[in-house]
Amino acid sequence: MPNLGGQPLCTETYGPRWPRHYHPSPDGCLRCVPQGPQDVGYGSLRGIFMSVFLPQGYPESVSPDYLPYQLWDTVQAFASSITGALATQAVLRGVGVGDQASTVTAATVTWLLKDGTGMLGRILFAWMKGSKLDCDAKQWRLFADVLNDVAIFMEIVAPAFPACFTAIVCASGLAKETLVNLAGLLVSLLLLPLVTNNLLLTYTLYGLFTALHLYANYRAVRAVCMETLNYARLRLVLRHFLRHGEVPHPTHINPQEPLVPGFERRLGLILGAPVHSLVSTVSDFQNVLKETNAKRYLISFRPAAGTVSVALHPYAESVDVIHACVHALLLETLLYQDLPPTLWEGSSLLALQCKLQKDPNGDVWASLAESHQVLDRIFPAFLAGKRLGRERA
Repeated sequence: MPNLGGQPLCTETYGPRWPRHYHPSPDGCLRCVPQGPQDVGYGSLRGIFMSVFLPQGYPESVSPDYLPYQLWDTVQAFASSITGALATQAVLRGVGVGDQASTVTAATVTWLLKDGTGMLGRILFAWMKGSKLDCDAKQWRLFADVLNDVAIFMEIVAPAFPACFTAIVCASGLAKETLVNLAGLLVSLLLLPLVTNNLLLTYTLYGLFTALHLYANYRAVRAVCMETLNYARLRLVLRHFLRHGEVPHPTHINPQEPLVPGFERRLGLILGAPVHSLVSTVSDFQNVLKETNAKRYLISFRPAAGTVSVALHPYAESVDVIHACVHALLLETLLYQDLPPTLWEGSSLLALQCKLQKDPNGDVWASLAESHQVLDRIFPAFLAGKRLGRERA
């Protein structure tokens, strides 16, 4: 790439990577000039590894103790996985797997007793020590791992003592493992004689309890009222605000939050997008700078692709991220939703909506400029949770 020289129009950084400078080229395009070595060969593999196994923005996004903790935690998890497999093999051998003299029911009962005592142990431990777990998290974490290793050892040696096998594995369960699970286990013990050699009843009970399990999970999730914003809840809050002129209470929004993917038309938000995905020419870059009006984010709108891209300023704060997301959702709402004409700023919103829906691929920069102006007027009230007045004729 030729040396373009001069001061860059902007500089972009992403985590620990080398910064990228954007320079104007003679043909009016915006050229990206990376600084430092690029990710090729081993570097690209390292980048893939980091993107898969490390948090986004590592190491700036985490505390300095993250890496040593994760390294040692990975080692202990690996070792525990191996010993757990050895213990499982020993317990299976102890309950009679491979022994023609053993019955399936007897083996199942032994296994359920092992799990049941574990659940009972968890209940008793939580009752006696539950209030102290948060205060001494490190000590209890280490204690739990030691106790888990003791339990695994007991399971491994249990087959060597056939007469005491059930007692030993039950004791190991006490060392490992709630009231609901314990009740479910007791019901399982009662059902075992009924389902033995009865395939139809097994399938029927499976269908009934699976349906109950899924429905109960759905109702449990629906019962939770989150007071923080994710993108889906922010979308619902903004639409309610635009229609009714007020920010709704979390108890009003949470029941409306979609729990499964829908087929509603939406714009894809690319938050933290690189500059070259927003603009490709110097004139576009100047337009996006002008329309942004000194905000701590740059936004680009591509209706044909169905995306809104946002590049964040290095000093962007949480309110700036919310502002950018609200801006993206405002564009989405204007494109795909119907708005009442009586809301404050209703005439401006409806005029912009008509323009976007009539020719979404028209003058995008002019549409962005209008959306900036409208958002500048309504966002302070939205952020403060104030009620908007209605337009008067």
